[in-house]
Amino acid sequence: MAPTGKKRRPVAAPKRTTATPKAKSRAKRTKKARRGPIAWVMRIIGFFLRLIWSFTWRSAAVLCLLIGAAVSYFYTTLPELDELVDGRTRGSVTLLDHNDKTFAWRGEQFGGFTSVDAVSPVLAHAVVATEDKRFYRHFGVSPRGVASAVRINLREGRGPLSGHGGSTLTQQTAKLLCLGVPFDPTTGMTEAEYEADCRRGTMWRKIKEAVYAMAMEARYTKDEILTIYLNRAYLGGGARGFEAAAQRYFGIPASQLDAAQSAMLAGLLVAPTRYAPTNNLERAQARAETVLRLMAEQGYISDADRAVAVAEPATLSQAAQARAGGYFADWVMDTGPSFLTKDTTEDVILSTTLDQRLQTAAEEAMKTVFETKVREGSEAQAAIVVMSADGAVRAMVGGRQTKVSGAFNRATMAKRQTGSSFKPFVYAAAMDLGYTPGATVVDEPLTINVPGSGAYSPQNYDKKFHGRVTLSKALQESYNIPAVRVSEAVGRENVRKIAEGFGIESDLAAGPALALGVSESTLLEMTGAYAGILNGGTSVTPYGLRELRLQGDDEPLMGQGGGFGERVITEEAAQYLTFMMFQVVDRGTGVRAKLDGRQAAGKTGTTQAARDAWFIGFTADYVVGVWMGYDDNTPLTGVTGGGLPADIWRETMVRVNEGMPVKPLPLKIPPSAIPAQKPPRDPGGTAQNNAATGGNTAQGQQQQAQSPAATDRERRRAERQARRDERRQNGTTADKVLEDVLINILRGGGN
Repeated sequence: MAPTGKKRRPVAAPKRTTATPKAKSRAKRTKKARRGPIAWVMRIIGFFLRLIWSFTWRSAAVLCLLIGAAVSYFYTTLPELDELVDGRTRGSVTLLDHNDKTFAWRGEQFGGFTSVDAVSPVLAHAVVATEDKRFYRHFGVSPRGVASAVRINLREGRGPLSGHGGSTLTQQTAKLLCLGVPFDPTTGMTEAEYEADCRRGTMWRKIKEAVYAMAMEARYTKDEILTIYLNRAYLGGGARGFEAAAQRYFGIPASQLDAAQSAMLAGLLVAPTRYAPTNNLERAQARAETVLRLMAEQGYISDADRAVAVAEPATLSQAAQARAGGYFADWVMDTGPSFLTKDTTEDVILSTTLDQRLQTAAEEAMKTVFETKVREGSEAQAAIVVMSADGAVRAMVGGRQTKVSGAFNRATMAKRQTGSSFKPFVYAAAMDLGYTPGATVVDEPLTINVPGSGAYSPQNYDKKFHGRVTLSKALQESYNIPAVRVSEAVGRENVRKIAEGFGIESDLAAGPALALGVSESTLLEMTGAYAGILNGGTSVTPYGLRELRLQGDDEPLMGQGGGFGERVITEEAAQYLTFMMFQVVDRGTGVRAKLDGRQAAGKTGTTQAARDAWFIGFTADYVVGVWMGYDDNTPLTGVTGGGLPADIWRETMVRVNEGMPVKPLPLKIPPSAIPAQKPPRDPGGTAQNNAATGGNTAQGQQQQAQSPAATDRERRRAERQARRDERRQNGTTADKVLEDVLINILRGGGN
């Protein structure tokens, strides 16, 4: 068959590109590599990487599920906000003065619920700047903060989890809440152990804190978390929360805090006790400067505001300093039941007898004398008690350091020999038995044989003998021998009974030295005993508590803790004794205590080797007791009761009586102390006769008709007869009895 006219193309395979030698070589090497040892190593590495990745994301997923479950659990346990703000495990005690003004706090004081909106904005900024600058940007846990804390700890040579913890403010709040576990005393754990457990820093504890913090972030807003923190944080000085701390240190609410004050309070968070301004103000101010720098760096305050706050640092207000309460507050707390004072779980209100004006007066008086009359560097101490005649303690200073709490109170705790300040009770026994200040006693050598001790021979301070002297003179000059003679005459048991009746509860000496104050007593006891003399011979129990009640209740749980007791000596005896003690201040050993224009009575006291010096006395309104000495019984140098203690007493009394009306002492002047009055010359006789008779009586009118000479003779005769009658009734018999007893003592040489 013949082909057609068209020419056919030859059938052929497409032209292939021939590989270059380099490509062939590379392909050959790749093929060999896939089959060589490197391929096996890569396959193994890839396998493990895939295995690790698979384990990691599965573990992360499981961990997230576990964390989510834990967060959900804690979320369901979190209560309402208002149930978390009061974090105290103990109650508080608020002490009010006699005007019902707060002057001290004890226990853990809570200022009341305070939200972030209610405090000064600069305070919230100070807390955030100091504790957690990323507070508003994290979810409860800050990985950057943890990493930074680990880096700092390692750089400072500590373990990664030792020192800085990197905790957020939310985690700190979780720690304050103790992860929702309240204190339960029935578990046998003490409060201190509970708090230590809440602060544990183990890895497991930190994990739980982180989970609890995330639950809080889910349950509350940021401001609510900050509110809990502001209310629960402990800031030293018994203040729980920033509201209580603002009142405690500055005497103002937290809403009125300025930058310097806010910085100081925020600075307390790192170590509340160490940086508390009541412990060390300069240290607290230095810490506040650090807080101010952080606030400026984070833009919360300007550099100018920071400079002003640094130049004018926060200081304790005078009202806040006074609210330390000092020795008086400690003493009142000890007088109440412990379950309502030191160990209370309730909020308690104590109404007291304190007069803050008088407290300031006593503190200033002591400071003035020690600054002007005591040598620099002296470690001598002093104590002051100011009391009303009914035993109400109005002020108390237990040592030279007045702004203290929990310190040794020399007014109530120190039992010291009383010296001659005990002698008024010797003469009180004599007055109560019918003697008068004009009765006489012989001041001459005396030796008494004391069974078991041998001969006892007292001596006067001036080493002299003064012959026959009146009882008033003997007390006025604080003669020792007459005091012992009178004590032996009236009976030591009577003296001891009267001293105990006036409130001296300490063991009193059994021998004749009892009269010279060798027994020990506290300043509070002695001042209370003198108050019994002032009020006319009735004993008093010193007290500082007027009323105790729970906060919010109107009915008190306890009433007044002291006051008037039983009569110890007659009113006349007390008035005679007051006259004798008035003579002590007016012209005797206590003349340095004399007040201008106001009557005062008192008694000095100096013990053997001048280890103790006392002055206790009173005006018509107040009794003030002063003690001075060394805590280790070192003898005072050149100090007696009529010296520095009398100066302190006078400085105190001048301030105490400032602005008060002048009142006379309740004293009775004995007839022997009243000098005979000569009538003024009057040729007409009218003034003379009126002075003698009163001028308005019938007898006076009759005398006006008589001659001046006859009238004068009658007047003198009547005066002499009146004096004889007075002596016969009041003094003569007592004088004779006293002399007879003393003569017997001298002759017998014993008691």
